Amino acid sequence: MDDNEFLARKFEQHRARLKAVALRMLGNHAEAEDAVQEAWLRVDRAGADDVDNLGGWLTTIVGRICLDVLRARRSHPEQPAEELPERSEGPTPETEAVMADSVGLALFVVLDALEPAERLAFVLHDMFAVPFDDIAAIVGRSPAATRQLASRARRRVRSSGRPEPDLLAQREVVDAFLRAAREGDFEGLLQVLDPDVVLRADDRAVELAARARKAGAPDLAAEARGANSVAGVFRGGAKLARPALIADAIGAAYAPRGKAHSAFLLTIRDGRITEIEVVADRDHLAELDPLVLE
Repeated sequence: MDDNEFLARKFEQHRARLKAVALRMLGNHAEAEDAVQEAWLRVDRAGADDVDNLGGWLTTIVGRICLDVLRARRSHPEQPAEELPERSEGPTPETEAVMADSVGLALFVVLDALEPAERLAFVLHDMFAVPFDDIAAIVGRSPAATRQLASRARRRVRSSGRPEPDLLAQREVVDAFLRAAREGDFEGLLQVLDPDVVLRADDRAVELAARARKAGAPDLAAEARGANSVAGVFRGGAKLARPALIADAIGAAYAPRGKAHSAFLLTIRDGRITEIEVVADRDHLAELDPLVLE
């Protein structure tokens, strides 16, 4: 395998995440695809021999490309990249795709009102946990000034009536839940589960769990209620689950080789999980399109 083929394979491993970043920046599937392709062309020309963190470097490249696109939109407002769905005559495959995306149309409307640099800082930091030092290099400002950009964006999102997606706090809860589940830490599970937590699983999830029970998979029922019951289901389980971005929130997914086999939709309130929905139905999974996080 030559160096170019090796780099191409490594790039493909990051493509889904880069597309997710670009889509949340631009709100347009076609432009997001173009941004990722442009990133590949730049990487192919420059090479990555001296790059230690390929994922972070690629995210930086995509961020710069998206920032240029957003600034161009502001310079030519008479040529919008895409009409928002509610302005169209009726649903089209493109508008349905935007509406179905995990960020949701309402947040796209709010993000569209932000300045390009504010949008970049908010999306990269609050949604993808990119450090402010890295974002500062993209927008050409100090880390402190970049932090202020994200803070202003957060205030504007909050004032719009759209709940601020506190994804970093959600990620901490999900990490604690998965860690306790993997380690069989019953008390640890009780700490992150609401006393009245409800677990629901679709028919296929229950069927797959029954097949895998001999291999140590949890005994999954269609419904379980209460922290003790739910903790008993996950104690020692979820060994292959990873945090994932699902439906504008942090959940978890089994996604060996990048393909989701099941997903956990988690409702988190006041630092505790109040609902868990286990989805394994193929059509439902395809609609959710979980993005496994690094």
